[in-house]
Amino acid sequence: MAAYDRYTAIGAREDLTDVIYDISPTETPIMSTIGKTKATSVTHEWQTDSLAAATTANALVEGASASEATITPTTRLANLTQIVGKTVMVSGTLLASDLAGRKSEMAYQLAKASAEIKRDIETIITANQGQAAGSSGSSARKMGSLLSYIKTNTSKNGTSVTGVDPTTLGVSTRTDGTTRAFTETILKDVIAKVFASGGTPSALFVSPAQKQVVSAFTGLAAQRYQVPTSGQATILAGADLYQSDFGVLQIVPNRFMRTRDALILDPEYAALAYLRPFQTNDIAKVGDSDKKQILAELTLEVRNEAAHGGAFDLS
Repeated sequence: MAAYDRYTAIGAREDLTDVIYDISPTETPIMSTIGKTKATSVTHEWQTDSLAAATTANALVEGASASEATITPTTRLANLTQIVGKTVMVSGTLLASDLAGRKSEMAYQLAKASAEIKRDIETIITANQGQAAGSSGSSARKMGSLLSYIKTNTSKNGTSVTGVDPTTLGVSTRTDGTTRAFTETILKDVIAKVFASGGTPSALFVSPAQKQVVSAFTGLAAQRYQVPTSGQATILAGADLYQSDFGVLQIVPNRFMRTRDALILDPEYAALAYLRPFQTNDIAKVGDSDKKQILAELTLEVRNEAAHGGAFDLS
């Protein structure tokens, strides 16, 4: 006689693990590294300045009268705020249900939406995007990205289809050129340009593919990062630090960057300016569901673009 078994029985409880597994990347390296400040209008402005070039011609005749003063005014820059947001709508039945992996469906969906917005912001500030004023009811206002500001210290491909830096800071986009291999020579060239401009970059942001390229740069394995005598030296081959001639740069892989770009940044001279910080708004209830919107309004403040650099048109 056959045993009464699971194939025949009715009423066995389901085996559903009380965890939701999601490996979608949520790291936002640049957004997390640069500063945070406040905007008070949709047009956020700041000023930059620089010293006159050093010269050997600064020699005055004894007893001569003082010459007319030569004063250069500051440069006024601006960026526009961009509204980012997502809406969550959950039925009353689902809100009342006993769910696996989360206590509240609304809270779970809002947390997801917040993480998605942060990923979007990271993608926006590393995209090739210029400012857009937008219009009432038809088109959205957009901020200028890092690529629309970095102009002074760049390396771009000058052959075939030539890469072109933005002409008007924050407004123009880059003209992408034909791609070429990322080399240590290119990286050193940009770092030297940033240093000559007065910058002290501390981070190199690259796509995952370019991170593997940087890790294989010639001579990197022979370089060592100095540590106290009580500790061990760290070999930098394929590691997270690059010892340049002008200081140490942290190499940070960024999943949301374009593969063709590598950004050398001084985080002190960039910030996200929030006109409206992240907030959750209740939407008027219509029918048997709850609706909420999570949003923020912000822009990118590139405090002095000469503090940064970029290697572009990388294959």
